[in-house]
Amino acid sequence: MSEKKLAIISTKGTLDWAYPPFILASTAAALGYETTIFFTFYGLQLLKKNLNLQVSPLGNPGMPMPMGMDKWFPVIGTAIPGMQSIMTSMMRKKMKDKGVASIEELRALCIEAEVRLIGCQMTIDLFDMKKEDFINEIELGGAATFFEYAGEADVSLFI
Repeated sequence: MSEKKLAIISTKGTLDWAYPPFILASTAAALGYETTIFFTFYGLQLLKKNLNLQVSPLGNPGMPMPMGMDKWFPVIGTAIPGMQSIMTSMMRKKMKDKGVASIEELRALCIEAEVRLIGCQMTIDLFDMKKEDFINEIELGGAATFFEYAGEADVSLFI
């Protein structure tokens, strides 16, 4: 019996959306799945050498807010200058206090577990990005590269 395969497409580049692909991929790899993540559009931010990920509460009404703010602070209030930095700091602190690994640590776990990290070449070209801005452990490819793998995957996730 061949090993199971997991294919993940990562499209978001904020701190809160960085956790799901790396947690799922590292867990799957630990369970013996062959795992590939395809990073496209804003998801490419997760492969940069220097991560500066932020939380964007704007447009995310499902985000639980501290001090019950979700009950009295309208979503539009999150657009106040400086609110994104405050929310990012609060999330980083909460993750640390709860013992959740950082994105850098989770990414390193994926690399150590031989999770295949594919950066979308079309997106890199589209946004005039440079390969040297990304970690060395990625490979570049397009949708066809990902579909070669995903077409045989047992589980496919879009994040």
